[in-house]
Amino acid sequence: MADKSFRVDLVSADERLYSGEATILVAQTTDGEIGVLAGHAPLLGQLREGGYIAVTEVGGDRRVAAVTGGFLSVATEGVTILAESAEWAHHVDVAAETAALEEAEPGSETHQLAKSRLSAAAALAR
Repeated sequence: MADKSFRVDLVSADERLYSGEATILVAQTTDGEIGVLAGHAPLLGQLREGGYIAVTEVGGDRRVAAVTGGFLSVATEGVTILAESAEWAHHVDVAAETAALEEAEPGSETHQLAKSRLSAAAALAR
């Protein structure tokens, strides 16, 4: 399985959230949603405000994180995600984030964060 997996590191401004082996990574970038498999061509992408990343681990477990801002770097060694902020989707209170999204001014930091958290929660539910 090692030849079909790659290293993924997810780091936010506050902490390292994840470091492990994955079989696929899906990320929302400013150029659209991309999927990364082992052997993917090198690239650098800007993470979309209000987006998420989804990591499918070698064992089949799927992890989804809400991310706001930052970059995704795909290299031969693996994928590094440097996010301004990131948090796991399973920690998201959907009702609270829905209310925050409705109350926040569109485009504000609060609006983008709520949007990101809700997108990640929806992706986790798939």
